[in-house]
Amino acid sequence: MNQLPEFPERDLPPGRHRLLKEHLMTEIRQQEGQKEREQEGQQRAGGTPVRTRATWLRPAIAAAAVAAVAATVVVALPSSGGRSGSASQEAVALLGDIALAAEHQKVPDTIRDDQFVYIESKVGYTTQEEGKPARLDPVHQREIWLSVDGTRWGLLEEGRDGLGHVKLEPNTPGIPSNTDYRNLQTLPTDPDKMLEWLHKNSDGGKSEDQNTFVLVGDLVGESLLPPDVAAALFRAAAKIPGVVVVPDSVDAAGRHGVAVARVDDGEREELIFDKKTKEYLGERDVAVEDQPSGFKKGQTTGSSAILKREIVDKAGQRP
Repeated sequence: MNQLPEFPERDLPPGRHRLLKEHLMTEIRQQEGQKEREQEGQQRAGGTPVRTRATWLRPAIAAAAVAAVAATVVVALPSSGGRSGSASQEAVALLGDIALAAEHQKVPDTIRDDQFVYIESKVGYTTQEEGKPARLDPVHQREIWLSVDGTRWGLLEEGRDGLGHVKLEPNTPGIPSNTDYRNLQTLPTDPDKMLEWLHKNSDGGKSEDQNTFVLVGDLVGESLLPPDVAAALFRAAAKIPGVVVVPDSVDAAGRHGVAVARVDDGEREELIFDKKTKEYLGERDVAVEDQPSGFKKGQTTGSSAILKREIVDKAGQRP
């Protein structure tokens, strides 16, 4: 039996509401709806990490956490050409290509229930202390180990302000939005049914369409998606009104890619893919207008980059 070393435990938020993209990843979807895995061991020195991404990262889902969030969204990009109530033609075509690439992604033939999904990433979150303007923290490394079947304790290591080791509780059984691999294998592989599932299991913001787009980002971020489920997810995303293409976007590792994006509340959430392979790279949030938090139009408010995604035998083990 694999046993984790004794790490100090931290309180994680009870919800998962990835409506911010603070991107990718600091949410622990282990509670109701596994929404929001991001809550950093609870604000330090009165500071509350705010996730700025209409989800970001996200990611971003899975079972983790560290970084209390605050919402942010994206409003349909005005210039990308999409009719009201539909994604742009460019976004539909791009997501179709991404879905085809996802179908051909390979995962190990035999993944055991007692194994873990290991994800290494770089992330930069927005932090806001009471009475002060929000600020974008430096990009830092993040590693997470997620139980394949959701029944085992996972682990998060994040090199930010001494956050260090965080033990992640097993998922609460029966929650549809759990992002352990076994539960993800049960998700719809038909795009229309997937879209219905997304609508049913997303929440947290002012707009149902934005919530749905955020959940797409969560699922593709900190988790391992079966290829047929991933393909259905991207084809469902093409049916979300207001989704557009950003021809050039940059993830937290400095890699350039093409993004599908949505704007809400003055912020654009971008899911970034490699221009050639269509592999998912990461996320970025950008203010498209001056924000009450202090960010100015054009500034990045959060970003992430997935560097490695592997199956390992125990929490704490690196590929």
